[in-house]
Amino acid sequence: MNTENAGAVPSRMQIWLMASRPKTLYAALAPVLAGAVIGFVEGGFWILPVLGALYCAVAIQIGTNLYNDAADFERGADTHERMGPPRVTHAGYLTPRQVKLGSLLVFASAGVIGLWLVVLGGPVVLVIGLASIVAGLAYTAGPFPLAYNGLGDLFVFLFFGFVAVCGTVYLQLRQVTPLAWFSGAMMGALITALLVVNNVRDFETDHAAGRRTLPAVLGRRAGVVEYGLMLALAYLLPVLMVMLADASLWVLLTLLSAPYALRQLQALEHQRGRALNRTLEATARLALLQAILLSLGLLIAG
Repeated sequence: MNTENAGAVPSRMQIWLMASRPKTLYAALAPVLAGAVIGFVEGGFWILPVLGALYCAVAIQIGTNLYNDAADFERGADTHERMGPPRVTHAGYLTPRQVKLGSLLVFASAGVIGLWLVVLGGPVVLVIGLASIVAGLAYTAGPFPLAYNGLGDLFVFLFFGFVAVCGTVYLQLRQVTPLAWFSGAMMGALITALLVVNNVRDFETDHAAGRRTLPAVLGRRAGVVEYGLMLALAYLLPVLMVMLADASLWVLLTLLSAPYALRQLQALEHQRGRALNRTLEATARLALLQAILLSLGLLIAG
């Protein structure tokens, strides 16, 4: 075990919980919540498929987090200079092999539930599920890991936005409505912003490890600008829902959280290092808050 992490060793359960990064799992919950409510207001809510979709979304995120923990350690991206929360492989609590095996077991459990969803939703759901698992593994694994080649942001926008929201809606309605597409883009922008905080915090160590995030390539300021653009897009989309998707004005309840979002942008711009872990958690909460406000607006209108 690394001497920098010497001290009381967490229990086995605490170690696996740490590896799952529970404070970021709002990113899996928020888009499924939005998709569930869209299905409800448009006349097709099914509680069991929604719960199945939620389990798969959380499991795929945990599986990705676990594999990322081991893969970053093996690629030298996690060092003693790391500013983020402790990683269990780097800390010596688990071996890379153990963490990868745990990741594959979590992915497998998502696959089991996913097979049931395929029975309900047909081949489209099969394609969505397989693509999600493959992308989760490819995020840091394989000959062309997405996170190391500048595609991590696109992965998050597509899979935590469009795939999660539109997939949940499709399970209920057997179609994807305009409201689902706009909501998927909103969730994708917010959860991409969550990744951007991580990239800004770690831009120096990412650059040293050859991880080609936007801040690692173009500098810290580029990441701050990207974060601001993602927030701007997230707050523009509810307005576009009203204008282009015939949504009720009640969806503009999402604008109430704008002051909170601006505080996170200011924190990202002015703070450094471990202080940004609070901004990371706050951005994850912002994504969930927006999903709740959007859902509330849709339910009131419905």
